[in-house]
Amino acid sequence: MTNYTNTTPKTEKAILVALITQHQSAEKIKEYVTELALLTRTLGIQPVATFTQQLDKPNVKTFVGKGKLAEIKTTLTAEQADMVIFDDDLTPSQVKNLEQDLPCKVLDRSLLILDIFVKRAKTAQAKTQVALAQYQYLLPRLTKLWTHLSRQKGGIGMRGPGETELETDRRIVQDKIALLRKKLQAIERQNTTQRKFRKQLVRVALVGYTNVGKSTLMQLLSKEDVYAEDKLFATLDATVRKVVLRQVLFLLTDTVGFIRKLPHTLIESFRSTLAEVREADILLHVIDISHAAFEEQKQIVEDTLVEIGAADRPIILVFNKMDQFAATPTKLDDPKVSLAALQQAYENDPAQPVVFISALQKANLDHLKALLYQHVVKQHQKIYPNYLPST
Repeated sequence: MTNYTNTTPKTEKAILVALITQHQSAEKIKEYVTELALLTRTLGIQPVATFTQQLDKPNVKTFVGKGKLAEIKTTLTAEQADMVIFDDDLTPSQVKNLEQDLPCKVLDRSLLILDIFVKRAKTAQAKTQVALAQYQYLLPRLTKLWTHLSRQKGGIGMRGPGETELETDRRIVQDKIALLRKKLQAIERQNTTQRKFRKQLVRVALVGYTNVGKSTLMQLLSKEDVYAEDKLFATLDATVRKVVLRQVLFLLTDTVGFIRKLPHTLIESFRSTLAEVREADILLHVIDISHAAFEEQKQIVEDTLVEIGAADRPIILVFNKMDQFAATPTKLDDPKVSLAALQQAYENDPAQPVVFISALQKANLDHLKALLYQHVVKQHQKIYPNYLPST
């Protein structure tokens, strides 16, 4: 009799935890937990239970209260879950206390997003950026539990006289951060040289919250295959394509999507990639109009643009997925708003170019192209003052 071994990898299971505070209402927490579940599934992990608790502020020792922690522990055993994932960042002491109380892995939001970036990184630049972000995340969280790093040091950061294991580990991580920064600086010098050759062309960059359809729109405008997937952070590297509209050539760039509470270490590490956004002449801010929290997502992107020094660029708002729009309230006390009403409200602002499209259905793309052409020609004439646009 032949024995067959099941080689199918086991799907890990997770319990999700979020707090309702004075800054995060119960209604908002529903949206946040839904996003946290999507982040979890992006890593191939199955959420099996969700816990929320109303507190003025997180418990200093265990993030949640003792009673809630006991409930989580009971469910952890019943569901045979492998980890507990928190929707906020945990302090080193909270992680230590939670790992002592819970017989499983403990992840916070930043670590979960970092793990997704590790999985998505394909090029040498993306891998270096993610590795740098990981070590920057790790450094303030070093404890004596991290002494395994001393076995990975090789010839870097050999222990000096009187050094403790913790000090050695900290020095190893600091050395790795320094090496990765040097590697990124070398990559950035190469990228800067490449971008110098592009100064004679108008540059347009796609920006937006993650999973709003930027890569799909990139495919349509460039008429080239660009990796697009209905998952968070499907693209980490900047993708640049040449596009021609009415005989005017320009460069179109797709970059990494933004997200709520994007770890600061990732923003810092990806500054070289985000330079494509800072140096763009025009930004196409793509917004998923079908998402119930699209206004909040729009604000998060705008805040991130300010943080990376790109908020002063001419911006065209591109409301995508109008085919999936449902008349849902944007706030708890708002009446249902129709798509026509939203269009009228946004298009009434003469200072802000706006277009509503469906990239999937290819709806209203001619309007987008006409609007984009007008803005590209303005920038093109700055480079070539004698240029006469076609009519």
